[in-house]
Amino acid sequence: MKGIRQLAEHLDISIGTVSRALNGKPDVNEETRKRVLAAAEQLGYVANQSGRSLRQGTTNVIGLMIQSSRETVENSDNFFLTVTGGLQSVLSRHKLDLIMLPCPHDEDPYEYLKRMVARRIADALIISETHRVDKRFDLLAKAKIPFVALGRSLSGTQHPWADLDFDGVVNCAVDRLVAHGHRRIAISAPSSDINLGFVFVEGYRHALERHGIAYDPALVIRAKSSEQGGYQVADELLRLEQRPTAVILIYELMAIGLYRRMMEAGIIPGRDIAVVSFREAPRAKFLQPALTCFRTSLHDLGVELAEILLSGMPAYSQEYPRKTRQTIWPLELIPGESDSFHLMAAE
Repeated sequence: MKGIRQLAEHLDISIGTVSRALNGKPDVNEETRKRVLAAAEQLGYVANQSGRSLRQGTTNVIGLMIQSSRETVENSDNFFLTVTGGLQSVLSRHKLDLIMLPCPHDEDPYEYLKRMVARRIADALIISETHRVDKRFDLLAKAKIPFVALGRSLSGTQHPWADLDFDGVVNCAVDRLVAHGHRRIAISAPSSDINLGFVFVEGYRHALERHGIAYDPALVIRAKSSEQGGYQVADELLRLEQRPTAVILIYELMAIGLYRRMMEAGIIPGRDIAVVSFREAPRAKFLQPALTCFRTSLHDLGVELAEILLSGMPAYSQEYPRKTRQTIWPLELIPGESDSFHLMAAE
């Protein structure tokens, strides 16, 4: 079948009745509705969603914009796979579809988003990998397109977002390492200007200050968030004249590369250097010694993002009336063996 007209002719009832039956309108007799639905399935009728969207002015689609790069493709632990599960569990309640919008690594995210907005391919958007100053916030606000950001920004301070607690993680990690006797603590930070890196480094500086430890910029190693990046971090730490006794990694898979480079140099993680990683990752859980890291439910984070987004959409806001529009998402410390040793006072 090619359309609703042919379906109506096949059933010998009006196009209007068929349309109301397919759309679940209450003024259609239940027996007629069942007959229409059964015939539609038997004859392979599929509604013209594009035409319906034009008539209604909506697409019933939510877009999730991510950065598509070699790193995200190679890192099979990409957390978006789990986050989208949480997103869809909420969106499906409202018959909303989620589509991925992968921005190529060599294209300006702002220009890419402008193109998506001009095409009106989604009713609302979720943007990720927010930058310190991110023009996408203002673009979406001016276009009056509902959105939520996975990550904070200095732009659009009044707009909705949810972000992992990078500040809380680095403060907790520094407190734990200082309690174990460490004073020379290094961290990894992203090589890009993504905002989470600024939050992480600022939290690190404040944590050191609380413990009366001077901030040393040489101990902030910028690298790609990958296994190779972890190898690079270890290599740079090994070349320092005064090597740190502990390191905090901003990305979980970096631990694999860091362990490899340290062991090549005869430095044993968990014995010669303490390692704390940002988040628990399936591929990193087989490292020995077991990695001290932080755990969170990415599925629940996806649920939170979806509910924040829907709370700002007029068609759904009444179902989420008390939703907090800006959320810091907590993580729980999972102690391992990679930082369990204590330094002697002389060290």
